[in-house]
Amino acid sequence: MSNTVSKNPSFTWRGIDLLTAAVLAVALGVAFWGFDSFVYPVIGLITAGFPPLGGLATGVWILPAVAGMLLVRRPGAAIFVELIAANVELILGNSWGVTVLISALLQAAGVEIVFAIYRYRRFGSLTAAIAGALSAVFEIVGYELNAYYADYSPIYKVILVGCSIVSGALVSGVLGSFLIKGLAKTGALNAFAVGREAKSK
Repeated sequence: MSNTVSKNPSFTWRGIDLLTAAVLAVALGVAFWGFDSFVYPVIGLITAGFPPLGGLATGVWILPAVAGMLLVRRPGAAIFVELIAANVELILGNSWGVTVLISALLQAAGVEIVFAIYRYRRFGSLTAAIAGALSAVFEIVGYELNAYYADYSPIYKVILVGCSIVSGALVSGVLGSFLIKGLAKTGALNAFAVGREAKSK
């Protein structure tokens, strides 16, 4: 996995950072709603025989936090994008109500911590995968095991956490990295570091 290094990180938000991150968040929030409404019920049916496998969907909800950080590369980016996306999902309607905001904060916190550890200097797919994995731990262990899966057996809980970590790393981390790099290659993100990196290759 690549691991893009930023030598001179900036912690000051620009107007274009806020606007572009908000647009990304709204788009992913609508995608959340579509996933909740049409895809997640199918996943529930497929995994009905072995429910812990449902954890493989976890990375979808972490995607905005990782993508937002990879785009803006500033403290708070994961929280900003994840919370807006969760609010859009809430407004459009979902099965979990306002509790999605709790999940959004936990998911974003996991992402923020990893990028902070790297001092906002590493933004490649490897760092994104680690961030997605930790975010999944925060979400599942910090909230969902008690809120939704308290009656699971210990082995079911371990499998659920494991599936969620894999999903966080691959879906939100690796695919999130591909998403932002793909947008950068179109020229739409030329005002951002990821866009300038894409132009230089």
